[in-house]
Amino acid sequence: MHIELLVEEPSAEAALQILLPKILPGTVSFSIHPHQGKADLLGSLPQRLEGYKSWIPPDYRIVVLVDADKGDCRILKRRLDWAALDAGLVTRSRSRSPSFQVVNRLAVEELEAWFFGDVEAIAAAYPRVPRNLARKAPFRNPDRIKGGTWEALERVLQRAGHFPGGLGKIEAARAIARHMDPQRNRSRSFCVFRDALLEISS
Repeated sequence: MHIELLVEEPSAEAALQILLPKILPGTVSFSIHPHQGKADLLGSLPQRLEGYKSWIPPDYRIVVLVDADKGDCRILKRRLDWAALDAGLVTRSRSRSPSFQVVNRLAVEELEAWFFGDVEAIAAAYPRVPRNLARKAPFRNPDRIKGGTWEALERVLQRAGHFPGGLGKIEAARAIARHMDPQRNRSRSFCVFRDALLEISS
């Protein structure tokens, strides 16, 4: 089994390069293809999926990961599904059989919400971050942090004395992902993503 992952940006690639081996069995290989933001991924997706359709082997799966941001998740999910269907590929949401080829998943609202889903990992990477952060009202639900999750992560880390010149998203993604435990994550969107990968690889 091999998984092709299409993601928005290099910080997602940096985190997933570390996280996926913690989720997937060693018999499953993967490749991650970052884009230059959401518009780039969505704009190139139809052509890219058509390209996959021309050669994809039976034991390959394509996973598309997009930030929901502040948009309507249902509309964005439908857009992703239609791009796959237009390319002649079968999506998991349209087929419950093992023959599906594409899984579309959303990070709600942004990838950084997945980091807040594992505050222990943030505190392990950046020890001056308070370990009780997850019990504070703004952070109890990682998928509903107001004002943008990457901005919230930047504020938390800067208050702890890190990144005074602005959040280094790739650096932080790598540092936090090294300490993440996929089984303890409190972000629902991360758990849906994790469980989809486990389903694919089972």
